[in-house]
Amino acid sequence: MTDAMFDNSHIISWLKYFSENTKVDLEHVKILDITKKNKNLIPTVEAHRCVLVFTEAGHPDIFYKMYMAGLGECEVIYNEGSEPHGPIKSDKVSNMIDRGINASAGMIILNPTNRSTVKFGMDNAALATGSVRYVGAEIRSVILSKMQIIEGKNICVISGESIVVEASKMDGEGSIIAVEYNSNDRKTLEENVDRFGLENVTIIDHVDEENMKGLAVPDVTMLVSSASMEQEMEYMISINPNMEFVIYTLDFVTAAQMPALCARLGIRDPEIIQISVSRLTTKNTYKQEPAPWLITCKAGE
Repeated sequence: MTDAMFDNSHIISWLKYFSENTKVDLEHVKILDITKKNKNLIPTVEAHRCVLVFTEAGHPDIFYKMYMAGLGECEVIYNEGSEPHGPIKSDKVSNMIDRGINASAGMIILNPTNRSTVKFGMDNAALATGSVRYVGAEIRSVILSKMQIIEGKNICVISGESIVVEASKMDGEGSIIAVEYNSNDRKTLEENVDRFGLENVTIIDHVDEENMKGLAVPDVTMLVSSASMEQEMEYMISINPNMEFVIYTLDFVTAAQMPALCARLGIRDPEIIQISVSRLTTKNTYKQEPAPWLITCKAGE
């Protein structure tokens, strides 16, 4: 066994080992190999009751990050070696925050409070404070729904920091490219990526061939309208002729001009909607939130 790869025979041997030495029901176990690039441990554990994790030696703060993410009550079942034999040990994540991983091995993480359903619209209070003014959770929920995220879908998000976080948590098997032109916004996003343990996010400072070299070609691009929007869309279509777009704007004129822009890019029949959210205040009055326009369309149709 190498430090960076677990093949089918290794996976089967670890499954057999845990099956024979624990009372854990492995019928619905989620297998996660974090020796591979872009695999999210924390969101996976949050979403599954039982995760069989394969990891290489290192990761000195793996349990500390899980604890800080609210997973301290999860149970870790493991052994001290790099092969599936020997005594089984178990402990709570909260008791293991000073430990790292000292050998390539498998371990089971049990989460009794897992969420098995998709949860849209995380509370903005959970996100890092900084230069970013986050879109409201309700609006973000609609945007994520319009992006039609499924496992393995590759995504590009341009100037949509909270969208990056939620999309990454939902799509642990896909690649997320985050484009942030503002250096302060990039720092805030980097803090969020670290806070939520998002290993499948790549942050770049603008869209072009050089920055996108070697990255997964996106299936869908979510972008906030800007002066460079047409150039961004044109480039995205050049690398994926069937690119899906979800566009956010607060400007009515921009929304009204979208059919013409889409026509120039060879995109037919964009859907354009406006979302309005009002909140009841403590004074029993309604406060109107910003009401953005959302444009969804797909190239090649």
